[in-house]
Amino acid sequence: MLKVAILDDYQNVAQDFVDLKKLSGQFEIKIFSEPFESEDDAIEQLIDFEALLIMRERTKISSNLINNLKKLKYISTSGMRNKAIDLEAAKKRKIIVTGTEININPTCELTWALILGLARNIKPEIDNMYQGYWQTTIGVELKGKILGLIGLGKVGSQVAKIGKAFGMEVMAWSENLNLDKCKELDVLPCSKEDLIQNSDFLSIHVQGGERYKDCIKLDEFDKMKKSAFLINTSRGPIVNEDDLIIALSTNVIAGAGIDVYEKEPLPSNHKLRFVPNAFILPHIGYVTAENYSIFYTQMFENLENCVSGKPIRVIK
Repeated sequence: MLKVAILDDYQNVAQDFVDLKKLSGQFEIKIFSEPFESEDDAIEQLIDFEALLIMRERTKISSNLINNLKKLKYISTSGMRNKAIDLEAAKKRKIIVTGTEININPTCELTWALILGLARNIKPEIDNMYQGYWQTTIGVELKGKILGLIGLGKVGSQVAKIGKAFGMEVMAWSENLNLDKCKELDVLPCSKEDLIQNSDFLSIHVQGGERYKDCIKLDEFDKMKKSAFLINTSRGPIVNEDDLIIALSTNVIAGAGIDVYEKEPLPSNHKLRFVPNAFILPHIGYVTAENYSIFYTQMFENLENCVSGKPIRVIK
């Protein structure tokens, strides 16, 4: 019987979305709900497993891990793209890597939760209400403000449409900005410098990787309006975290809404947890019941098809 490890089930809910008892006739399944302490710990605990079902970009599936898991045959990830998997190492080992469909609208929705939360000081007002206070801050309106987008792909385009509905002016920049898409959405294409200097709300929607690593650092923060807010629901390393903490702590910018980090889970003693003008969330952009249902259902579909010799949704 194929030994299957379900990783990254932080909420311990995998069994709520697939019938593991029904699958127990085909697979020997173990759920891991806590992050591994180290790569060596991961290797030790996963050494006997033949298949890994993973949430994208939580546990790093490095070449070292892949090469040490001698029995590993299959990896299935949520989504069709996972930069945490060393695909070349998997290919050399002839390990089949598959993915799933994913709804992108939850990330757009969460982006707007952060934007609205920052604009109307939702976090401090909630905290103050529970302490017995009343009306302790003054928010700002979105209408007439400039929404700057780094990236105008699937998520960025959705964010732009909602920004226009709020009556915001929308600008965009990326290294491969689609000018036809800008025209279609009535978005002003601009340089990175113009975007940084003019945005009231600067929201990041590019995939990350080396191209955009440290795209926003202290030099960019210094050029932003003091009243501006940064929102990142894309990838942690796009923003230099140390510089972000400095910018927030010294009020170089007004605040930031962050859902992604350089290291995840975010350590309990991380400085961002203690910065009052940081509205931080635990990477829940794609974490919805609808997405989880898709992920777990299709991961096991992928696995069944791999075992039968007819793999589907293969990531190459």
